Amino acid sequence: MIDTIFALSSGTPPAAIAVVRVSGPQAGTVLAELAGSVPAPRRASYRTLRVPRETAVLDQALVLWFPGPATATGEDLAELHLHGGRAVVAAVESVLASLPGLRRAEPGEFTRRAFANGRIDLSEAEGLADLLSAETELQRRTAMAMAGGAFSRQVEQWREQLLTASALVEAVLDFGDEGDVAELPPAFGSGMDALADALASWLARPRAEALREGFRVVLAGPPNAGKSTLFNALIDDEAAITAPLAGTTRDVLTRPVALGGVPFVFADTAGLRDIPGDAIEEIGIARARSELDRADLVLWLGCEGEGPEGSWEIAAQCDRPESAVKAAPRHRVSAVTGEGLQALREDLVGIASHAMPRPGDAALNRRQHGLLAEAEAALRAVCRESDPLLQAEALRLARVAFDRLIGRATTEDMLDALFGRFCIGK
Repeated sequence: MIDTIFALSSGTPPAAIAVVRVSGPQAGTVLAELAGSVPAPRRASYRTLRVPRETAVLDQALVLWFPGPATATGEDLAELHLHGGRAVVAAVESVLASLPGLRRAEPGEFTRRAFANGRIDLSEAEGLADLLSAETELQRRTAMAMAGGAFSRQVEQWREQLLTASALVEAVLDFGDEGDVAELPPAFGSGMDALADALASWLARPRAEALREGFRVVLAGPPNAGKSTLFNALIDDEAAITAPLAGTTRDVLTRPVALGGVPFVFADTAGLRDIPGDAIEEIGIARARSELDRADLVLWLGCEGEGPEGSWEIAAQCDRPESAVKAAPRHRVSAVTGEGLQALREDLVGIASHAMPRPGDAALNRRQHGLLAEAEAALRAVCRESDPLLQAEALRLARVAFDRLIGRATTEDMLDALFGRFCIGK
């Protein structure tokens, strides 16, 4: 017996309206008990909600009834649009919890039921998870593309091509002794090459992790180079302690911000020098060097030419006559006067934008990228092989990768990890 679940699906009270969602086989019965009867499907109805078998009034609310399977979860679904006070929500949830067969939903359980009932596939669910956590316009538009099924539709098209190719190979295996199907058609190899190339073009796209985690910019250099002051200026906050004393910054300090709609993570690090002042500073320097390896970009505030390969030379503290002179810095800035800061921000947005998916494009996460790479490798193997048996096996491996991409074949552990990202009530 499938449980009927309920949860608050709107924001934390107090609020103007609180939406409690009920999904499962008893949703209609619950609605009838609280509201007196089940209203017409998909039409808001104003009702007085009462404690079942009592006269006590819980609230006056709008209620909606969505009979399955054409619902968000694929099940019978009811929504109670309550007044958004804490006491109202608590009273309604308490009554629902007391009814037999009902229980509170787990995080992501509504969406997991939508996946289990075929309302969305796995890639769409992953896109929805990213949409719920989106903080910038670029993140929102990319997540919308995935949640809207853009990538899923593309995978289905690839899968149809694969099934056609598999049928041709199977025909050769089954009827190879008959003259009309003795060998594969001449266009078979070029078709598999074209399909593999299409997958390769998707694999070359910027990854979703860069968008979700932000473009990581690390400020590095020796002590007293102005890293913390510039860090504070870039994030527009006094997050880092600044002082003329060498070794003030002892650990890595990170802050996520959005510049020009692009997500960034800025990292302030301990000053790099060969002889640390004490054991704590030595740990901070080790962490700073480790942070350089994780960076998408390093802003180097030290002596010219001594920064990591690919780093930007930044002449910080350009308002101070005694600051070190750089012959050809990418930017001259003063975090105190603001000189050069806007140009630096614009340059950062420009380079980060090229590392991010284009607005509205679907972007692959680590799991999807790995499976698509497996499918591409299998298709390249089809092109290399001449034995129909080996070709059939390579096509099967590619098909398995496609099935795992959209959730036709998956594991409970992976589903637990994915849907655990959702809030309760989604």
